[in-house]
Amino acid sequence: MRILIVGAGGHAQVVADILLRMGDVDCPMRPVGYVDDDVGLHGKVLLGLPVLGSLKQIEQFEHDVLILAIGDNAIRRALFERLRSRGERFAAGQHPRATVAPGVSIGQGTVICAGAIVNTQSTIGANVILNTGCTVDHHNRIGDHAHIAPGAHLGGGVVVGEGALVGIGANVIPERTIGAWSVVGAGATVIDDVPGRATVVGVPARVVKSRVANSQPRAHLL
Repeated sequence: MRILIVGAGGHAQVVADILLRMGDVDCPMRPVGYVDDDVGLHGKVLLGLPVLGSLKQIEQFEHDVLILAIGDNAIRRALFERLRSRGERFAAGQHPRATVAPGVSIGQGTVICAGAIVNTQSTIGANVILNTGCTVDHHNRIGDHAHIAPGAHLGGGVVVGEGALVGIGANVIPERTIGAWSVVGAGATVIDDVPGRATVVGVPARVVKSRVANSQPRAHLL
């Protein structure tokens, strides 16, 4: 299966490595290269894969599926929805050294990095990032376009809403809900539910910012 990686930055190279390592264990994933709107990257070779051109040129490059390798949750959602509306399909990537329990549901386009652990009866949405060394315990529900950052740990029965970010090294105790498009700061410990579109920091985590609902960002790169 030929996979085109959307993005060519640091996270995209992590995704490329995941796909290459999947190939090492005979998974039929073959990354063909990257697309990125940074013209300074065009023609470069990163981890043995070429930066082929811009996002507007996606249809010019032979591929079966895409994988979005962009860290910003809102931009990643906008691109996912725009590209899906154009008939594109999305691959999920799972590093061979990630641990995912049998029966866990994983949505299209989701990336599970090295060292991540997902325990039984959890449901992972579409276009999610489960980053390096994070843990998602039993019966979690992770919404579409969310990002669980490196070293973050979620107890059992946690619900993470659409587009939420749980920052590096953050902890969420069992049975708590992280609202849609909220941000849990790095190193925070969540002991109470987090409302949607809020930013929480500290130990225990407290709300320091709330945001009104914004219009969906434009996928101006297409």
